[in-house]
Amino acid sequence: MIVNIVGELVTLGPLEREAAIALQRRSRNDFHTQRTTNKSAPRPAPLTAVEQSHDRRTDDDRTVRFLISERATTTPIGTTSLHRVDHWNGTAMFGISIAVAEARGKGYGTEATRLTLDYAFTALGLHNISLGVASFNPAAIRAYEKAGFRIYGRRREAWRLSNSRYDEILMECLATEFDSPVLKHILVPDAPRP
Repeated sequence: MIVNIVGELVTLGPLEREAAIALQRRSRNDFHTQRTTNKSAPRPAPLTAVEQSHDRRTDDDRTVRFLISERATTTPIGTTSLHRVDHWNGTAMFGISIAVAEARGKGYGTEATRLTLDYAFTALGLHNISLGVASFNPAAIRAYEKAGFRIYGRRREAWRLSNSRYDEILMECLATEFDSPVLKHILVPDAPRP
């Protein structure tokens, strides 16, 4: 397995097709997961639909996607992404999915979020990363806040779950408010030789 960024709990690496499809197939067929990652009615996703979705996203040069693996076991547990990357304005949207239910609530998502922000700010030189999260998902909101995001607004009743409406919480993180946990030690010039 290839790893790009190593944290204390998780690693981020390239999202290879086979692992991506396995994780996406799992999360897109888990209605509990879909309620927090998808703004449409949950429905079964056959393998061909998952493959087509993956291939479409892979061809998008404005998207960077990572495989999240548990560091101790190297087990793939989810994906994280920066999409709508705009290098001119220094902006992008953030997304994450922990597809393995047993991996939730252990701090993996928080650390994967911080590592992705580190990549966005330190490697890509972006300035503002934003996201939208359903108000009925307080665990995700707390994880995003721990990672460095701040709430800046809300879209009222923009998220539907069953027959109820919920607000979408809008969050952002700025490069000037973020301290690189990993890449500031790696992406540096070599020291001059004596």
